[in-house]
Amino acid sequence: MSWYEKDIEELSSELNVDISVGLSEEEVKLRKEKYGENILKEGKRKSIISMFFSQFKDFMVIILLIASIVSGLLGEISDTVIILLVVLLNALLGVIQENKAEKSLEALKSLSSPIAKVIRNGKRLEVKSSELVPGDIILLEAGDFVPADGVLFESASLMIEESALTGESVPVEKQINIPEGENIPLGDRKNYVFTSSLVTNGRGKVIVTETGMNTEIGKIAGMLQNQEDMKTPLQEKLDELGKMLGIGALGICVVIFIIGYLQGTPLLEMFMTSVSLAVAAIPEGLPAIVTVVLSIGVQRMISKNAIIRKLPAVETLGTASVICSDKTGTLTQNKMTVTKLYTYGNLENIEDINISNKDTELALKIGLLCNDSVIETSKESEGGLGDPTEIALVVSASRHGMDKTNEEKKLERVEEIPFDSDRKLMTTVHKDNDGYKVFTKGALDVLLERCKSILIDSEIKDLTEEIKEDIRKVNHEMSEEALRVIALAYKEESKIPAEMTSEKVENDLIFVGMEGMIDPPREEAKVAVEKCKMAGIKPVMITGDHKITAMAIAKELGILENQVEAIEGKEIENMSDEDLNKNVEKYSVYARVSPEHKVRIVSAWQNNGKVVAMTGDGVNDAPALKKANIGCAMGITGTDVSKQAADMILTDDNFATIVSAVEEGRSIFDNIKKSIHFLLSCNIGEVVALFIAVVLGMPIPLLPIHILWVNLVTDSLPALALGMDPAEPDIMKRKPRDPKKSIFAGGLWTTIIVQGVIIGVITLISFNVGRRTSIELGRTMAFITLSLSQIVHTLNVRSIDKSIFKMGLFSNKYLVGADLLSILSVSIIIIIPKLREVFKLTTISGTQLLDIIGLTLTPLIVVEIVKLFKRKIKNRNYFSSLTYKFIESQRQAITDKESEGTK
Repeated sequence: MSWYEKDIEELSSELNVDISVGLSEEEVKLRKEKYGENILKEGKRKSIISMFFSQFKDFMVIILLIASIVSGLLGEISDTVIILLVVLLNALLGVIQENKAEKSLEALKSLSSPIAKVIRNGKRLEVKSSELVPGDIILLEAGDFVPADGVLFESASLMIEESALTGESVPVEKQINIPEGENIPLGDRKNYVFTSSLVTNGRGKVIVTETGMNTEIGKIAGMLQNQEDMKTPLQEKLDELGKMLGIGALGICVVIFIIGYLQGTPLLEMFMTSVSLAVAAIPEGLPAIVTVVLSIGVQRMISKNAIIRKLPAVETLGTASVICSDKTGTLTQNKMTVTKLYTYGNLENIEDINISNKDTELALKIGLLCNDSVIETSKESEGGLGDPTEIALVVSASRHGMDKTNEEKKLERVEEIPFDSDRKLMTTVHKDNDGYKVFTKGALDVLLERCKSILIDSEIKDLTEEIKEDIRKVNHEMSEEALRVIALAYKEESKIPAEMTSEKVENDLIFVGMEGMIDPPREEAKVAVEKCKMAGIKPVMITGDHKITAMAIAKELGILENQVEAIEGKEIENMSDEDLNKNVEKYSVYARVSPEHKVRIVSAWQNNGKVVAMTGDGVNDAPALKKANIGCAMGITGTDVSKQAADMILTDDNFATIVSAVEEGRSIFDNIKKSIHFLLSCNIGEVVALFIAVVLGMPIPLLPIHILWVNLVTDSLPALALGMDPAEPDIMKRKPRDPKKSIFAGGLWTTIIVQGVIIGVITLISFNVGRRTSIELGRTMAFITLSLSQIVHTLNVRSIDKSIFKMGLFSNKYLVGADLLSILSVSIIIIIPKLREVFKLTTISGTQLLDIIGLTLTPLIVVEIVKLFKRKIKNRNYFSSLTYKFIESQRQAITDKESEGTK
């Protein structure tokens, strides 16, 4: 039996406390030893050193380290230094960019109220909230943060804002009555208060039942600790690629070693050749290039109002197939707004009302003056302090020219009966020239029974049952639109009643009208939802708010199409994980859910093979943000907890920013794919050149230092520049990429191998042309041909099927600059004598340079011809399909006419 299900006698007995006296100091000490301090415990953090060494777990990095050790033992110190430099650079970039230090618990701790008002030993005291223990009696007043979880046993118009925990868009009216039913959601536990929530109105007394990590906030903290970091799809694919390349490199080494041994080549020479092949097979710069390209994506996202906390987050968004979004403050404006006003016979949008209509003017005036909110409004901004419902009423009046201060001077408030949860009414009495005006607002069902008349076209008429039924129908219509309805009435008195009681004042009222309000959706969110659908991404709403409210907002945004797509938390509670996994895709709206439900929902989508992005701003969103493949927190309205649990923070709180992030993510993946395509095809070219040379018994055309220089310097700059290619125009019209699919899906492996073979063959041809004079010249020509052909090859990989001439030779200015610098790096080695000696190269003649240029242009010519054939085949298939469809449509038309004639 949960705490909120027990009455005060049971609680005081179980917690062994007299609620009128409170705990003694001795008892507090004993309980503090038993339960600990009322604080949240910190999880174990990763040190900088452990972060640094974790960067060396990658299989490809391990292979590189082994290669560097072997090179060092064989005296190739330059090779060892170059390999170690690139590995260290990659590790440093990883540590700097990935902020894996979790500060979620610190943010949760900052939510705790530093001071709590308690009753101990029969005295009212102020103590640190960390010193509270179960059984303490705490006092709550407007403006207080709740310092611990507990059951309410005394209340006077107590209202608490719990949106950060429950997602409820308005303050909750608390009651001492035990809620009926089982598995009551957090938001419906009206007799229970939660740590970190804010008292907006009234006062109350609470008996503390849970402190520290046992509170609802504490449970969330525990869930955050238990969530493990997930690898992104790209990280998983690169891990697979690294293992594959590493195993392939070792396999090639073994084969070459055996061939050399059978040919009678000295073992040391064959070992060096094998190392050369291993170095050629592995693109040493790939890990660092991927990290830098992701970093570039991060910088781009900052300009688009998104801060990336974890480096691979942009790429992950590119694979997102589901975006689970919180409602309050994320899809909505987090501001109650009056949208409809009703006077008898007229239900109008608030912006369309005619203020010159006396009935309308009076309705707005009642909402304005029967009101305790303090507000400042102008054309530029609106804001205030008080109940959001009352603020909305003031704003609706101010937008039609009514100023609260001025109206209060005209009709000074002289008496009032505050709102009471039992009466569900509030009444104020105002001095008028001829007497007094009584203004009352509240729940329609209660107020209507207190009225005997109605204002219709400035005339007071009898309130018949038929008119009451008409009003109730309109109220039902407004409620179905998820509007919170406030009924308005008044009467005139010649003098102030002797007794200001509900029975004396709140009777014989004149019904005026109703105002309907809601936390409206963001306009830009509608556009974003539509873009998500176009991009094949399913938008899902997950909220702690009521089902009818959630459905109304979701329907307006385009998230919900049918009522059967909505489900409540209590239904999820009765589902097993297996059932939820089976049914999760049926729903677009999850209402009245708890933090645990949010995590289960995200997990269920993930179990169905979806890549899930989760947006939110409250404490209640933090575990789901952590669990999701990528968590997106709101930067303005978001709590520190949600920000620290997230991978990405939206600085403008704009759901539409997520769409930009998705586009950027897709573009980043495309560009990384281009870099991988480029590097692997180049490395395969190196392997082909060496492998053929060994098999044919030729001298080695490239030394290990040549290959390392090409891989780490000549290739790296263009590979980075490819990572900055502009996005293709149709990128947001594609379906989300399946993260389970290989990076090489769609025939990319075949393309890479064919292009690699071409590069390898022309390198070998160049080597043979030069070695007729000397080995040094052969290696020089092979080195230059390999370098330049790979630079030219950057133009090929920008598109699988589009001609480089159509895309534009200079459309990527970074690539142009990188290619020029790469050419310069090769030229420097050939021109400077000392560098030629280190690389064991020689000079070349003009004729030999022309031979090299002719060979280096070969890959571009061949690939352009292949692309041309691809386009022709694609167009032929397309036109064939159109022709077939046309013929079939004509055939069907003839058949239809014949059938019509037969009839």
